[in-house]
Amino acid sequence: MDFDDFGGSLTGKPLSQADKAAAVLLAVLLAMGKGVAGKLLKYFTQAELQTIIASAQTLRTIPPDELLELVNEFEDLFTEGAGLMDNAKAIESILEEGLTPEEVDGLLGRRTAFQAFEASIWDRLQDAEPDFIAKFLMREHPQTVAYILSMLPSSFGAKVLLKLPDSRRADIMNRTVNLKNVSPKAAQIIENRVHDLIAEIDADRNSTGSAKVAELMNELEKNEVDTLLTSLESISKESVNKVRPKIFLFEDLLAMPQRSRVLLLNDISADILTMALRGASAEIKECVLASISPRSRRMIESDLQSGTTGINPREIAIARRAVAQEAIRLANTGQIQLKETEGENQAA
Repeated sequence: MDFDDFGGSLTGKPLSQADKAAAVLLAVLLAMGKGVAGKLLKYFTQAELQTIIASAQTLRTIPPDELLELVNEFEDLFTEGAGLMDNAKAIESILEEGLTPEEVDGLLGRRTAFQAFEASIWDRLQDAEPDFIAKFLMREHPQTVAYILSMLPSSFGAKVLLKLPDSRRADIMNRTVNLKNVSPKAAQIIENRVHDLIAEIDADRNSTGSAKVAELMNELEKNEVDTLLTSLESISKESVNKVRPKIFLFEDLLAMPQRSRVLLLNDISADILTMALRGASAEIKECVLASISPRSRRMIESDLQSGTTGINPREIAIARRAVAQEAIRLANTGQIQLKETEGENQAA
């Protein structure tokens, strides 16, 4: 091991190249712990060990900031002069010869990365629609479903639970409540199924056709969308079922939960709401006006008295699309719901 190029000036009493090498090596070995460090030392030659030991015995006290500077200097030298990729592979090979697989994983950070990946699979499930997750879970044993629901973030898990049939929901909740520690082997089997689910989610997401069609339809008037969906349904009901949940039009405000409707409409200017309501049905007008402040309601009602005379229908369509697009944006960020859940409908 050649330390001749490991030089440079540092504050305090100057250190020789051997002193610097000894300081860095001691810091690394101490961080590893005695067990791992002892195994690694056998890869040094007798002369190198004698030089390091001699330097360590006479080494002055090195403050933390100076030690950090030494480590950084060594890192720069190693990266610039030795070829980091090849040496990383060489170091890994050395570690694998002298250490157990668990010790190597710990030193190289593999275990941490693996655990982070495992933890992230539950977060990744939130990228899918609760309906999609629920349909997958219907194919699984209730105990498996209980474990998966217990691992999901609470807010998303609740949405998935509400999408499960009433006939199974109580049993699954009971199993979740009484869930005991799951053996590592059983947990691994279940998590393998979760990976299968994630693969299905990715495959569904990669099929961008339905999303693109929905985006196009979200730019149209309701009567135009209804006509197109009817035409599509005559060819494929499955395609309609893929597209319909992704469509949200101004008229769909009627199906939105009241709390979400209030959050949405109070964030939109009165001018846009007024234009969007021109020519709208009495039902949609009342739905919107009941969700805004009394002052805004009075102002909009006053403006609506002039009807649609002299108003370009295109401006009305643009205003309605603006409301619908804002609703989609807020829903995608989890701030509102576009439709009532099954549980909320039953409670109503």
